Amino acid sequence: MDCPSEEQMIRMKLETYTQVKYLDFDIPNRKLEVYHLEAIEEIRSSIAELKFNETLQGTEEAEPPVMEDQSKQKKILWWVLGINFGFFIIEMTTGWISSSMGLIADSLDMLADSIVYALSLFAVGGAIARKKKVAKFSGYFQMALATLGFMEVLRRFFTESETPLFQWMIIVSIFALLGNLISLWLINKAKSKEAHMQASAIFTSNDIIVNGGVILAGTLVYFLDSKWPDLVIGAIVFTFVMQGAIKILKLSK
Repeated sequence: MDCPSEEQMIRMKLETYTQVKYLDFDIPNRKLEVYHLEAIEEIRSSIAELKFNETLQGTEEAEPPVMEDQSKQKKILWWVLGINFGFFIIEMTTGWISSSMGLIADSLDMLADSIVYALSLFAVGGAIARKKKVAKFSGYFQMALATLGFMEVLRRFFTESETPLFQWMIIVSIFALLGNLISLWLINKAKSKEAHMQASAIFTSNDIIVNGGVILAGTLVYFLDSKWPDLVIGAIVFTFVMQGAIKILKLSK
């Protein structure tokens, strides 16, 4: 469990069991505590179908913990969703204008985050069939965009193409970095132990690393006067986006 999509896979897998009363995720340590009434074998089999290499560490009698206030968490996640989707539009637009595959790839990474956050927010209390339809559409859409991105990287690799505008790469990525830093600050400010908040912090921290990569690529484009750094960072981020799409598609099964 290293990202929100994997947490969502488990939640959607187990929410059909009325015996499951509470799920307590420990994302950093990859642990899950399931508070349930009987049906242990059915629950274990459902988790095993996800192939997360799980192991049962033990069972004991316990009362479910008291739920945290969800309203504040949802407000923060709405802000994070807005920041991610806003920078998806900004980076996609400026990426095409500046001919930067790094910015375009980073925009799709922002879109991937937005999709997972939206699934968490919109699907609360909804029917599982609706959740799976949304996940399937989102996953295929993201996969299609990532595939087109890879094709464009290959086209630029094998043909003569213009060097991207490094100024746009650096400036826009700096603003995206600031946006992610604000998102991380908001998430940490909540001081929540809930799994989806912990996972969101991990997701956002990974985005900050990607932003730094695009800034570095833009700097290398300037010093080397070459398109290669942009194509390399673009291909790397498109790989992350494709992996995210595959994980989202698993939600629809």
